[in-house]
This record gives sequence, C-alpha cells and structure tokens, in this order.
Amino acid sequence: MSSVETRDDDPSPQPRRRLSREERQRQLLDVAWRIIREEGTEALTLGRLAEQSDVTKPVVYDHFGTRGGLLAVLYQEFDTRQATTMDAALAASGPTLKERADVIASCYVDCVLVQGREIPGIIAALAGSPELEKMKREYETVFIEKCRVLLAPFAASGTISTAGLWAMLGAAEALSDAAATGEITPVEAQDELYETIVAMVRRGTRDAAAPR
Repeated sequence: MSSVETRDDDPSPQPRRRLSREERQRQLLDVAWRIIREEGTEALTLGRLAEQSDVTKPVVYDHFGTRGGLLAVLYQEFDTRQATTMDAALAASGPTLKERADVIASCYVDCVLVQGREIPGIIAALAGSPELEKMKREYETVFIEKCRVLLAPFAASGTISTAGLWAMLGAAEALSDAAATGEITPVEAQDELYETIVAMVRRGTRDAAAPR
C-alpha cells in the first residue's frame, strides 16, 4: 500500500492573494514614497514604480495614467494628511491666537517632516507642469482660507489680508524645506513660523487702528 506524505516544509509556492484595486493602489503609493525618499523625485517614473512593485507597467498606467497623475495623487495624499492632522490638533486646542498660531505652525512643519525629503521634491516637480501647478494652487487656496477663518477673529479689522496669508504660506514652505534638509531644526522652523503668523495678525490690528 502506498501513500503520499505531506511534509511541513514543502517548498511548493502558495498562490498569492489577488489585491483589490484599493489595496494595489495603496501598495503602489507606498513604493512611490519609498523611491522618492531613497532615490529622489527624478527617479520616480511609472516604469520604475512597476519594477519596484513587482507588477507590469499596464497596472501602474491603469492607476495613474501618467507620471504627472502619480505626482498629483501623492501631493493630494500629503494635503489630506496635513488637513486631518491640523483639524484634530485644532479640536484639542483652545480658541486663543497663541494656540491657533501654534497649531498651524507645528502641524505644517511636522507634516512636511513626516515625509522627509519627499515633499520638497514633489512640490518642485509639480511646478514644472502648468496643470499640476494649478492643482497645487487650488489646495493652497483652501489652506489659506482655513487660516483666514481661524485667525480673523483676532484682528481688529475682522479679517486678514490675502497678501499676508500668501506670505505666511511662502514662509511655511521655505522653513519646512529648510528643516527637512537639516539647515535649521524643526523647533526653529516652528518658532519662526509661529512668530510670522502672530506678526501678520497683529499687523492687521495696527492697520485697522491707523487713521485714514
């Protein structure tokens, strides 16, 4: 009588579970972030992403269409994470200018640092495409309007100038970039951005009090 033994260390490969579309996209995005972190934004191509993700090129093209489409999704993911983090921090903070300015400054810098060198590289890449630059500007406008609503109650005029808000955002990007590259410390970046925000609000108060 013969029998077939089943060994516990049978090396025969097991079939891999097929990922859902959402799971596959999550995998591709995680690999894309890693490529940028380890090799820089220039190294991120759809072909490279397919190779590193162990999938065929058509799979990557089906999810993102173009390299620009991939960069757009990465930036959108960063923006969503930043907004979620800020909303949670605001809900846990008090309603004073000091607390709101501190939340805006710390959340902005922290979210950039979580992604390390990836975000400055993606922002630079977006600037090379008018379509992607427009998308980035739309997200920035949403952020600026959120800051306007949060800070306006502390200005005597009841509003914050649009020019001041764009200047604040420029400072936030530059300081976060400098912190990400190690030119300044994260604390220095947060402190300087905090002072920029408070000064912007107080300038609006002085402008309202000045004689016409």
